[in-house]
Amino acid sequence: MSVTSNASAVFDRVRSYQSDLAGIRQDIHAHPELGLDTHRTADVVAKLLSSWGLEVHRMVKGAAVVGVLRSGNGPRAIGLRADMDALPIQELTGATYKSGTPGKMHACGHDGHTTMLLGAARYLAETRQFNGTVNFIFQPGEEGMGGALAMLEEGLIERFPSNELYGLHNRPGMPVGHFSISPGVAMAGGGFFDIAIKGRGAHGAWPNASIDPVIAACHIGTALQTVVSRNIAPADMAVLSVTKIASGDAYNVIPERAAMAGTVRAMTRETLSQIEAGLKRVVRGVAEGLGATAEVDYRLIFAPLVNAPEATKAIADTAAELVGEAKLERNKAPASASEDFAFMLEKVPGAYINLGNGEASAPVHNDRYDFNDDAIPYGAAMFARLVERSLTAEPGAA
Repeated sequence: MSVTSNASAVFDRVRSYQSDLAGIRQDIHAHPELGLDTHRTADVVAKLLSSWGLEVHRMVKGAAVVGVLRSGNGPRAIGLRADMDALPIQELTGATYKSGTPGKMHACGHDGHTTMLLGAARYLAETRQFNGTVNFIFQPGEEGMGGALAMLEEGLIERFPSNELYGLHNRPGMPVGHFSISPGVAMAGGGFFDIAIKGRGAHGAWPNASIDPVIAACHIGTALQTVVSRNIAPADMAVLSVTKIASGDAYNVIPERAAMAGTVRAMTRETLSQIEAGLKRVVRGVAEGLGATAEVDYRLIFAPLVNAPEATKAIADTAAELVGEAKLERNKAPASASEDFAFMLEKVPGAYINLGNGEASAPVHNDRYDFNDDAIPYGAAMFARLVERSLTAEPGAA
């Protein structure tokens, strides 16, 4: 392990909490909560923050927590954010602390993200080697449930102003103790869509009497593949995936209705708008051409995530101080996955970094995924040292 002197002191102190932090993470893992219903997790977070002397605020009907820590009289503030929600997946890890709730599990590492931010809060509360304010933001509902927007709508930025916002996500396949970051556009924005098709039902033996919504759905699904390939420039990353088609209940009945659903991803809001327009045009046009009707419900779920230049350098330099330049990838390719922290970064400049979860880790959103507790001190120390560097107790102290 290559850790420079200032960061080494932070890392060693955070690592001394490892047993406590791993216990917190495994407790959260065993009690997963979905969407905006993260009240137990929020209670755990709020109790710990309060015990360490932070000012604690609840938002989103108690499902979100903001902890505020002040030191000195510095005017600057840093916001650090972690997500808390789980996924609707049946866990198959076999861990002793596996989910105790059927059909729910922490399959994306939000239990680890929450714990790392708690570790940073404990360290900073004990040491106070900074001059300013730190806002610890614990967010529900990241997995497409609007948690970031819910906190923004309740005045997160106005009530807890920050000069920069920072977050992180674990990365399976990358060694523990390694970091990577993408400057500029780092993650795709994304939307979800539902398509409702109406035709005319008939006996399966008399299709001539029908307007078949199943056939319409099949043709729409095929035609939608041209929305990206024939409308979006090849240099612009974009994805449109139909992920669900449902219709009918019997072998010998042509149904009256069919339903489709899916997702789109792109690196700019402009491209997302272009895809939305093409999606609606194709769906309605193909349905009408086959005698059916179709309506589209399209929702923007994630904005593109954009890392600001100065904040990107600040968090990357902190990671390099912690683990050495050789274990930091500063120019990671952008990801087609999405993250609703992007909505917060549209309001306040900041950056989002990846931390290795181990080369043997199962991928996220997988029933055998588990966050690697060995990564906890790296994430917690990185956040804590970032605050010390950004909110220096004295000019030039970083």
